[in-house]
Amino acid sequence: MSGNRIKIQAGDISISCVLNETETAKTVFSHLPIEGTANTWGDEIYFSTDISLDNDEDSRDVVDSGSLAYWPPGNAICIFFGRTPASIENEPRAASPVNIFGRVDGDEHIFRSVKSGSPMRLEME
Repeated sequence: MSGNRIKIQAGDISISCVLNETETAKTVFSHLPIEGTANTWGDEIYFSTDISLDNDEDSRDVVDSGSLAYWPPGNAICIFFGRTPASIENEPRAASPVNIFGRVDGDEHIFRSVKSGSPMRLEME
């Protein structure tokens, strides 16, 4: 499964992403296409899904910019591209541990133009 690619559309933005080899990535991929409505939390976009997963053994709250993650308490897909209200330094930090399932293949900072309420779509590339 290594390297499965998806496309994220957020408002007027479309960007490629690469999934990793975790169970979370496999589950997300099997549910494509996934649609939702963007919520912003600092430099993070998240949206609820009908996917229900628990934290995996590698769940963490501090992530790399450009990470795609699943947030179990909110059944939500998260895209990190900078500081959040939970950040201590300049690191992207989730509200609570997330399952990393991929990364943006390009400049994740383009998500800064996405507003709350924008339509979101993840689909196979």
